[in-house]
Amino acid sequence: MTVPREDLAAGLAARRELGPDYDAAFADVIAARIEEQLAARTSASAEFRPAPLPRAPRPLRDHSLTLILVSLVASIPLTAISGYAAGSAGVFLVWLALVALNVTYMHRPRRD
Repeated sequence: MTVPREDLAAGLAARRELGPDYDAAFADVIAARIEEQLAARTSASAEFRPAPLPRAPRPLRDHSLTLILVSLVASIPLTAISGYAAGSAGVFLVWLALVALNVTYMHRPRRD
């Protein structure tokens, strides 16, 4: 959709014949034609604009690595304290509790 060249050429020829007194009227006519063309293009592109895609759900945060690292850091002083206070049985119980905590967390029900 363009302004026909013949119309524009005829308008320029008429402007030359009429003289500078009609410059404002000529500019108004040309501006109106251009605005009509722009409005037609805008409405045509708005009609065929695809619908926006739905947003993908954000994945839930997984704190598995954090729990593993905290367990490893906590295991050092817990092992030392339990080994000093209760011997090998205390160390075994501390490590059993840490393994149970991590396994339970890994097999928890997921919220989707």
